[in-house]
Amino acid sequence: MATPDASLCGIPLKWISLVLMVTQMVGMVIILRVSRTQHVDGLRYLNTTAVLFSEIVKFLVSFCIHCLTSKNLAQCSSELWLASGGHPKELLKTSIPSLLYTAQNNLLFIGLSHLSAGLYQVTYQFKILTTAGLSVLILGTKLNFDKWLGLFVLTTGVVLVNMSGRQAGHAQKGGAGDDDTFLGLAAVISACFTSGLAGVYTEKIMKQSSVSLWIRNMQLGFFGSCFALCIALQSDGGRIRQDGWLQGYSVFVWLVVANQAIGGLLVAAVIKYAGNILKCFGCAISIIFTCLLSVLELHEFTPDARFFLGTLLVLVATAIYSLGLPFSNGADPSRDIFLPLFNRLGRKFNGVKVNSSIDV
Repeated sequence: MATPDASLCGIPLKWISLVLMVTQMVGMVIILRVSRTQHVDGLRYLNTTAVLFSEIVKFLVSFCIHCLTSKNLAQCSSELWLASGGHPKELLKTSIPSLLYTAQNNLLFIGLSHLSAGLYQVTYQFKILTTAGLSVLILGTKLNFDKWLGLFVLTTGVVLVNMSGRQAGHAQKGGAGDDDTFLGLAAVISACFTSGLAGVYTEKIMKQSSVSLWIRNMQLGFFGSCFALCIALQSDGGRIRQDGWLQGYSVFVWLVVANQAIGGLLVAAVIKYAGNILKCFGCAISIIFTCLLSVLELHEFTPDARFFLGTLLVLVATAIYSLGLPFSNGADPSRDIFLPLFNRLGRKFNGVKVNSSIDV
């Protein structure tokens, strides 16, 4: 299970990892924008190779941290063997979220190529609901009324914030045809389900195993590198053979690779110490700060009433989910609203009945 009491200098690790993840995700947008919009004399880098190198970096960083945190070389090698070679079936379980995460990254590139930024961001926020639903069905997570209300308010707030910049996104994109829009929406919606399923499955294997976080990240990075290599060769094999793996790479591109690799480690830490749904709240908050930077630094759009209302709703939703409603008296209306639905789904899929007496 998770370790909610784990702390560093008296600060819970779940909040430290969440703040670091939000900071990394906001910084990632700026670096990515520079790498994709700066003038280049030759070829631009391939997205598929960037995904591959980020997985390799994630594996190497996790390996180094595991070695540094081990008491000696014997303990380091022993733990690696027990978690990998000693339990091959447990090792293979890690390949499932690795494949899902790799597919998700490539689907998002397709979505961003065919949708405006506003429409993409609005659509991708449905991963919050897919994650919550899958957490209930797969992990048996019990969400009380406060948490369901927080999820609903969060989704509403993020949609409002992103809709406020949708006009500017369409103008910059120049509009997309019906075929491009359908392809982009299909890719992003698919990414919502792969993201939710990968996050929930990762949370399950992390919380039901004694394997350390860094060894688990090594396993995710190893399988992710294998899957990313196959996708790169399948999608861009001709260009790679002609111009090489490092075509178009610069300092900014390597910052993108490093930032993406660090982001993967931070997301895994948030899942370990805070939970997958709280990770979605961190992603939503990062979008708010990204919009603020877009307004104040990049001057890409002018905020309207929907932006300010959405920002307020996201902050309120985070407080509701984390602390609960201030006037709550212990009653849980979600028993009558949500439990009958998920009990029917549980009996259909695995015969599990949701117990209303336990809350998250």
